[in-house]
Amino acid sequence: MEVIAGIDIGGTKCAVSFIKTEGDNVVFLYKEKRATDTEQPQKMVDSFVEEIKEQLRKHKDWELASVGISCGGPLDEEKGMILSPPNLPKWDRVDLFTPLKAAFGNIPIMLQNDANACALAEWQLGAGKGCKNMVFLTFGTGLGAGLILNGELYSGTNGMAGEVGHIRLEEEGPVGYGKEGSFEGFCSGGGIAGLGRIYAERALERGEAPVFCKDRESMDKITAKEIGEAAERGDALSLEIFHKVAQELGKGLSILVDILNPEKIIIGSIYLRQRVLLEAGMMEVLQKEALRQAREAVQILPAGLGEKLGDYAAVSVGLRALEKVRR
Repeated sequence: MEVIAGIDIGGTKCAVSFIKTEGDNVVFLYKEKRATDTEQPQKMVDSFVEEIKEQLRKHKDWELASVGISCGGPLDEEKGMILSPPNLPKWDRVDLFTPLKAAFGNIPIMLQNDANACALAEWQLGAGKGCKNMVFLTFGTGLGAGLILNGELYSGTNGMAGEVGHIRLEEEGPVGYGKEGSFEGFCSGGGIAGLGRIYAERALERGEAPVFCKDRESMDKITAKEIGEAAERGDALSLEIFHKVAQELGKGLSILVDILNPEKIIIGSIYLRQRVLLEAGMMEVLQKEALRQAREAVQILPAGLGEKLGDYAAVSVGLRALEKVRR
């Protein structure tokens, strides 16, 4: 039986998964999570190889067809190297391909950043199935995009395509991706928390204590989750914050719609959980800002794979690697 392995590398946790395909669907055969060794990357990579070997030994009928790897960037996707991502600073020039090829021979192996991996998952198995032109937005801790253009994953000249979080939307605002007022500064977990601090500071100056921040000593503890929960309960200040986020999301999406003219924009994580707080304000701005013909052609959707999207990311990269060699 042909199987595909996926390796998902995160700042706190990693996972090794195996799937098989059944028609247009996939079936998970195995998944094992473990804490990320942030200090000894090569030891961690060796453990991935050993885990794959162990499962192949246990299941004699499994034939490894490809390996897909998902990790936050920067990466050298062609050489299979991790280049010191912000959440894994000691993983610098970590070679993934060489030990995998040494262990498993000349099978297809592909490495993609997490936004691209999630884009592939949604395109192959989720809300983007059947699309030729699609944008996936992470909208999680940070904000990045995976681009499917003319039926292909688009990485750009040197793998930097899709860094939409760096786009400046306002002269002033929360800092995201090292830039004040950026798309990520407004539309990410860190950005919403930053916006919460700005609004909380103003409220405290008026002598009002927000429900998510009782005093100035609590400023650093503000989270997007707390603001979202307060907004769901009808807290006026939290609703105001999410309305601002929705407007900036609409502005950022308008830029993507006008430039890329996609069929679908699929948004994960926070949008998936807080769609009811974001959709109306987002669409209001999109109606005003985007070109009518392009706007009418696009659907804005939450991730079809839901909260399980991350489980599919790395194995979807493996699926794509196999498809490319079998065309």
